[in-house]
Amino acid sequence: MTTTPTPTPAGPALEGFEHHYAEVNGTRLHYVSGGRGEPLVLLPGWPQTWWQFHKIMPVLAERYEVIAVDYRGMGDSAKPEGGYDKKTMARDIYELVRHLGHEKVNIAGEDIGSMIAYAFAANHPEATSKLALWEVGHPGEVFNEMRMLPQPGQPHLWWFAFNQVDDLPEKLLAGRYRLLIDYLISLEALDPDAIDEDSREIYAAAYEQPGAVRASNAWYQTFGRDIEDARTYDQLLMPVLGLGGMNFGFVPALLEGKSADVRYVEFKGAGHYLSQERPEELTRELMQFFS
Repeated sequence: MTTTPTPTPAGPALEGFEHHYAEVNGTRLHYVSGGRGEPLVLLPGWPQTWWQFHKIMPVLAERYEVIAVDYRGMGDSAKPEGGYDKKTMARDIYELVRHLGHEKVNIAGEDIGSMIAYAFAANHPEATSKLALWEVGHPGEVFNEMRMLPQPGQPHLWWFAFNQVDDLPEKLLAGRYRLLIDYLISLEALDPDAIDEDSREIYAAAYEQPGAVRASNAWYQTFGRDIEDARTYDQLLMPVLGLGGMNFGFVPALLEGKSADVRYVEFKGAGHYLSQERPEELTRELMQFFS
């Protein structure tokens, strides 16, 4: 008889990996690590947690020390009042890397995680071996051009505006976060069944925690600051891999002129959640790139 692990904000156990906590940069981060080899940091997206990588972590761990992080405001990590600009969140990850004794790491991220991964590489290039990001990249001028009303043939990212609102999202979503998760998956996953019931419950439990909606809103509310910060960053000199599914067009648009060594891969016919919808293909691309 098999039993289903009870969903928690941290997610169930993943064979070969251990849960840890670290006090860094004035906050408390939860991370899950396993494997041996060069360190590879994985940063997840909204509205998920480190668990979104559970399909790709075991294979990556055959070659790398995999470190999947619930960054500031996510999952079992602390949810402080501030510090949600991506430069500060990248500093959190940098201090975690140093806490773990690493001088240099490979780093990869999806969605909000891609923004933090880019900020990590831009602000701490001496600590970055290679950078991979997907769906979509660090906030840039392209974000300022998005329309409030739906445009034919273009994605309508209405939650960019929704998450800018103070207080109201917390009240509307209290006890109902699973509705939002199911809606977003039905909208942005071209293979919704790839994100199973257990995973959805794990994500819902994470965002039902006190302060979780406020913190996740703050990831979006700092986009203006992030765009300003990006204007000051030097061009990235380390190898960069940009990947995408349904929102692939944003990836080169946000990286244009930002990297001296960048390669793009489009997952045709894929949705937004590549680590869960296309885990085998994504793992293959990451292992080829980071080798």
